[in-house]
Amino acid sequence: MNRLPDFKIEPKGEIAACFLARGMPTFHQAIHYIRHLPYGRNSDKDDLRTIFTDNKGTCSTKHAVLKQLCIEHQVDDVALFIGIFKMNAQNTPAISQTLSDSGLPYLPEAHTYLKYGKHYFDFTTVTSSPADFMDFLLFEIAIQPNEINRDKIKLHQAYLTKWLAETQEISLSLEEVWCVRELCIQDLSM
Repeated sequence: MNRLPDFKIEPKGEIAACFLARGMPTFHQAIHYIRHLPYGRNSDKDDLRTIFTDNKGTCSTKHAVLKQLCIEHQVDDVALFIGIFKMNAQNTPAISQTLSDSGLPYLPEAHTYLKYGKHYFDFTTVTSSPADFMDFLLFEIAIQPNEINRDKIKLHQAYLTKWLAETQEISLSLEEVWCVRELCIQDLSM
């Protein structure tokens, strides 16, 4: 966290107001709060404020909230990214049984994180680290907070479609792979 800029949170937008209402006057305190929220899907990914009412978040909602806070404070050099990485039993042990049952050696998974300069930041959980996915990164693209829902799904499914077409030894359909992915997400939420 010491490489990310810190700034005083001012009442400049809805997300800033949510952090200020919870007694967090700086960006680094906001990061600490977000990192310590439990992992779990939010009730409405199109409304970033639900991270505060649900008291949980995913990699997408947690990092989008932090990026939106940066936008509200004109901190433009903190970027929000989606990366596709090889999620496997090595970097994500909780999904090892699901992958084994499906016959997949890995699953191209979409992950959302922040970048500042050449440095990667992952605040999904207390123990999350860019090292968990960086060596397995297949593709990445900068996005805006409003692109974490439908746009992220479209990008992810387009990547999976291309991967399935290029990987002849996998006989699963996109729908079947997506079901395996959903089971993996459930594994991570336990």
